[in-house]
Amino acid sequence: MTFGFASSGAVSMPEQSASAEFSPDSAYSAHRLARVLEPAEWSAAGIPLLRNPREVVSGLHARHLPTPATAVVAVLDPDERLRASASFSRRATMTDGWIFRNALLAQLRRVIPHDLRRRTPVHTAVLLYCREGDARWTQEDGAWMWGLRDACTLHGLRCGAYITLTSDGWQVLGEGRGGRRPSVGSRPELFPGTGTGTEVPTIRTGGAASDVLRRAAAR
Repeated sequence: MTFGFASSGAVSMPEQSASAEFSPDSAYSAHRLARVLEPAEWSAAGIPLLRNPREVVSGLHARHLPTPATAVVAVLDPDERLRASASFSRRATMTDGWIFRNALLAQLRRVIPHDLRRRTPVHTAVLLYCREGDARWTQEDGAWMWGLRDACTLHGLRCGAYITLTSDGWQVLGEGRGGRRPSVGSRPELFPGTGTGTEVPTIRTGGAASDVLRRAAAR
């Protein structure tokens, strides 16, 4: 039996290519790109449709008055009534679904107990993200979609709609439904309809603006 040994020159190229393939920077970039959902993937995931998306959007807009780079995560009951909501500004400099997932999960843990002990989810989480640009899908949207889906799984919630709010209006991505009002900078319509009415207590992080709305609703 004989054993062959490759010369040092013969093994130098595979070693170089392996080093490039498994470099930390390239590996992180590959994972980051994987933590993005395309619109077709989102539609195929069976995300439940909102019965009255404009009512939900208008209610969240009135409560939180989001500005660009602000995310509003809301939890709805089976009748599409708002159980809790929270808003926060995007602080991450990178577009990464894992980072967005952690931010969403932290907010959900603050506003509502998890439902991990249930066999099937009872509550549904939706995400409204206010940003610059038009209503067309972006890689940032895909990262928020990935983050929302994963955060819902970890908190025992059903993953619901992802909605963008831009200067063009609002758009439920993956569904093709949207409207011109509310939009970035538009005046809020105070708590329209019953699905997002004032009878539901919510936790808000909108600062002084939310306090003004709360006092106005109490009158």
